[in-house]
Amino acid sequence: MLTLKAKRIIDSADVIIYADSLVHPSVCEGAKAGAQVIGSKTLNLDEITELMVGAATDGKLVARVQSGDPSIYGAVLEQMRLLEAAGVEYEIVPGVSAAFAAAAVLKTDSRCRRCRRR
Repeated sequence: MLTLKAKRIIDSADVIIYADSLVHPSVCEGAKAGAQVIGSKTLNLDEITELMVGAATDGKLVARVQSGDPSIYGAVLEQMRLLEAAGVEYEIVPGVSAAFAAAAVLKTDSRCRRCRRR
């Protein structure tokens, strides 16, 4: 699940690199005309980084769309370090946690029982 902020970034990006083995292609349906949309399942880390750094150096807005929690997913840290080494500024925009999404679908409270009493 995407946040509204993530959707705005994807829709305004010049280059969208998305994990097409894990992310549904409909996530990129709002891409602006002329945006370059690239699936990353056949790319290695160096190729992905080269695309991101090259586009950013050209002044383009790049959206790197991945699945999973950015605080757990190891490739995010690797990409962050490579972008920093190249002097590219970036922002991590997390999605909606599966725990909160599940609670919403189940129409339940995601807080612990003790917290609900307060």
